[in-house]
Amino acid sequence: MRLFVALEIPPTVRENLANFIKQLRPLAPEPRWLSPENLHVTLKFIGELPAEKLAAIRTALASIRSAQAVTIDFRGLGFFPNEKHPRVFWAGMEASPNLKTLASDIERATEKLGIPREQRPFSPHLTLARFEPPRLPEKLRAPIKENATREFGSLAAKEFHLIESQLKPSGAEYTTLESFPFVVAEA
Repeated sequence: MRLFVALEIPPTVRENLANFIKQLRPLAPEPRWLSPENLHVTLKFIGELPAEKLAAIRTALASIRSAQAVTIDFRGLGFFPNEKHPRVFWAGMEASPNLKTLASDIERATEKLGIPREQRPFSPHLTLARFEPPRLPEKLRAPIKENATREFGSLAAKEFHLIESQLKPSGAEYTTLESFPFVVAEA
């Protein structure tokens, strides 16, 4: 099983991003544009694991708590590693500080199960496209620059999800295996 942990994005944000991708795709069909249905905020990529480990992962994730919801404003655009050699084109986000804490808690919980810690710092984003080779098509420069600070919407998340990713010739297919409410109920 190929697994990851993520926050779902609201339908309005998904629709705004889908419309934006729809505007850009005809200008540059070469990048691998992500399907809007597959957009999510990755908190932890777990990777390939035997199905026997699923129960332990579910137990570990079920113990994670926060005093408040994670709030995120989706805005801005950028590239990894940079605009000169882009491999990933992303939409940015401004999040409440507890998003980073939530990701760290998930990292610690899964590390106890022998799942390696992510080596790169947590950098929340929504991947919109992948470039191979890493080159920004000239026709995308102007519309990306014009939309550099564009707002796509916001969310207040109270649960995260364990998702299975099945790689298929048509692209990745995601299935939510379980949802985990993480906000401690107020008395």
